[in-house]
Amino acid sequence: MTSTDQAANAVAATTPSAHRRRLGVPAVTFMIIAASAPLTVLAGGVTTTFAVTGVTGVPLSFLILGVTLAIFAVGYAAMSRFVTNAGAFYSYVARGISRPAGVGVSIVALVSYNAMQIGVYGLFGFQVSSLLNAKFGWDVPWWLPILVCIALIAVLGVNRVDLSAKVLGVLVALEFVVVIVYDVAAFIVAPEGVSAEALSPSSLFVTGIGAVFAFGIAAFMGFESAAIYGEESKDPKRTVARATYTAVGIIALFYALSSWAMTVGSGPSKVIADATKQGPDLIFTFLSTNVGVVVSDIAQLLFVTSLFASLVSFHNAVSRYFFSLGREGVLPGWLSRVRASSGAPWAGSVTQTALAVVVIAVFAIASVGWVPPEGAPAALFPVLTLFSWLTNSGAMGLVLLMAVVSVAVIGFFRRDRHGVGVWQRLVAPVVSGVALLVVFVLILVNFNVLLTSDPTAPATATTFILPAVVIVPGILGIVWGAILKRRNPRVYAQIGHGTEETGAPELVPED
Repeated sequence: MTSTDQAANAVAATTPSAHRRRLGVPAVTFMIIAASAPLTVLAGGVTTTFAVTGVTGVPLSFLILGVTLAIFAVGYAAMSRFVTNAGAFYSYVARGISRPAGVGVSIVALVSYNAMQIGVYGLFGFQVSSLLNAKFGWDVPWWLPILVCIALIAVLGVNRVDLSAKVLGVLVALEFVVVIVYDVAAFIVAPEGVSAEALSPSSLFVTGIGAVFAFGIAAFMGFESAAIYGEESKDPKRTVARATYTAVGIIALFYALSSWAMTVGSGPSKVIADATKQGPDLIFTFLSTNVGVVVSDIAQLLFVTSLFASLVSFHNAVSRYFFSLGREGVLPGWLSRVRASSGAPWAGSVTQTALAVVVIAVFAIASVGWVPPEGAPAALFPVLTLFSWLTNSGAMGLVLLMAVVSVAVIGFFRRDRHGVGVWQRLVAPVVSGVALLVVFVLILVNFNVLLTSDPTAPATATTFILPAVVIVPGILGIVWGAILKRRNPRVYAQIGHGTEETGAPELVPED
């Protein structure tokens, strides 16, 4: 085989083909909403927000965050019509700001998505082991269900992406059904009447609003992932924009309505106390009392599948980042390998699986000598450490990335307006960039609250180490991008361009 044939085969192995374009707007929207995990957000995130902040205006915060992210999506979606790359954030920043900045963003994205995905395993392991103990009396270590879950996700990750979409579609649909049942029951029971107090500005704009926004933004994480599936979408110029807007709208309205239902179901005067005392069980206890034990049991099972759906979605996002960076030479080229039968980026998928196994193993070993906080059971180890540490770190990183992408949108259209209006290319990105930067600062200021669920707890080393784990690799990535410019001009020229022609000098294979 000649060197020309080898080069052609290499390109074919990493270039999207027609059989990979299987995803329409509904499929991509389901992938986005699955990453958000509706039942997990309501049972875990919203109850925690009420308990930690003591603020009843959580429903209004979801509407405000939804508007902010919808404005971000204006410029993001506009740019997606001209940049189709599985690297998404990475390619946007490389094309809109600079290639070194793009490399730095790519590393932050990899760390953040991996942190979100692996962190959710902590809650999954705790919930499954607790459920098995409660229903069957089986004493199963928290890490064992995680290993089984990792194996299942590994199988989905190397198969056709529309298979994952179909699985997620079913699970997300069932989640919506059970949450809607809870919402309807809450408004019917309404011990203090149907009060709109939680939707009033006076309930939100009080001490603790920063922590509310910090918790709330994590509920939307994954909405930006539509662009990651651009190369596998049937019509990427339309699919990405439509799926992004649809997902943001659904998430904001659904979470606002459901968190409002929670205040009505408990009563505005009691919701803080109930959330503090019961935590995630608030929903399941309410359903058991007011709807039926069977419905409550189904809801608990769907809580587990909700976590599973989120894990699959984040796994797909990570594997595609690996694929994009390997294809362009920023990371080792073998990461760009795709499976011939499915078009799935199997090398990136296997890499993410291996990382998850290693991190879970480290936390499993660490749990042996762990001393729980006063009053906390030892079984909460994976929730208070693995889940809390990694998911909050990942959410912080993704908010930072979105703020940077807002700047990248402005830079991209400054060079060539592409016929895009001033609202899409300038005004919306400026507004969203400033708003997201404010949210990022709020997360940093309240980071200790996010880790400890205790506003009075003193800052610890973890409070500073975890943000550094996300941010410092990004700085090193910028340095690596500058090194590539000097050492490998061809790879540098291709950064952020995927399979597009850049006019870079041809790489001559070595003998």
